[in-house]
Amino acid sequence: MHQVSILGLGIIGSRIARHMISLGDDVTVWNRTPREGYPRAAASPADAVRASRIIQIYLKDRDACLEVFEQMRGALTPEHVILNHSTIDLATVDKLSLMCSGIGCTYVDCPFTGSRMPAEKGELVYYAGTDSSTLDRMRPVLEHSSKDILHAGGVGAGTVVKLVTNMISATMVQSLSEALAITQAYGISPQLLGQAISRNVIASPLAAFKLPLMAERDFSTHFSLDNMRKDSVYAQELAAEKGIQPPAAALVSSIMDRLCREGHAEEDFGCLAEQFD
Repeated sequence: MHQVSILGLGIIGSRIARHMISLGDDVTVWNRTPREGYPRAAASPADAVRASRIIQIYLKDRDACLEVFEQMRGALTPEHVILNHSTIDLATVDKLSLMCSGIGCTYVDCPFTGSRMPAEKGELVYYAGTDSSTLDRMRPVLEHSSKDILHAGGVGAGTVVKLVTNMISATMVQSLSEALAITQAYGISPQLLGQAISRNVIASPLAAFKLPLMAERDFSTHFSLDNMRKDSVYAQELAAEKGIQPPAAALVSSIMDRLCREGHAEEDFGCLAEQFD
């Protein structure tokens, strides 16, 4: 049994909390908007930190992380380990890591891949940015919500890997949207397109999962367009720091930005297909 506090009960955090509780873990939760149905709920981030030495964070973006860290920093001690699973920008990772160093607690840069259904089953994949000894200590905790843990390197490396893989996902779904629109215009069914993709080197779990939903215009949220847009912005900031200009990512980001403004922000990012409706 592990004693942890989970901060952030969105699509992922809520499911991870329930899954870990089902495994017998002692889980304290906190969410900005209080949620019912959890045995232990903290009134504030600071109270959540006082309840456990291991803190797992699933927040939306850098602003949320910075706000919550300010609220909990007074309760942090050198015994605490912060596992930040939020997808944020590299500069904020560095800032939060430095803040933890000043207190003496441990900060682990640990974003993940996986959406609603993997979270329900405890089958996320974590990209861990930390030293080997810290990862060895935290591995048993992380294994209660994951099917694999990739040691990406030191603090920050997990975020770099997460941002570039999300960038690939966004451009892939944009390409699927274009292919779907073209083939349907020529009377070729989405099913045949899916079969063709599955027999090609471009076959992927992402294509197999997203294409049928996109064809049916089922955009129930597994990973929101707004979150993917946000991560695309972070990825471009990452590239700009090294003088790299990624044109495909920039184009898809602009399309996602427009669709968000048109009211699709909380739909699944497969709604990129709607640009052709």
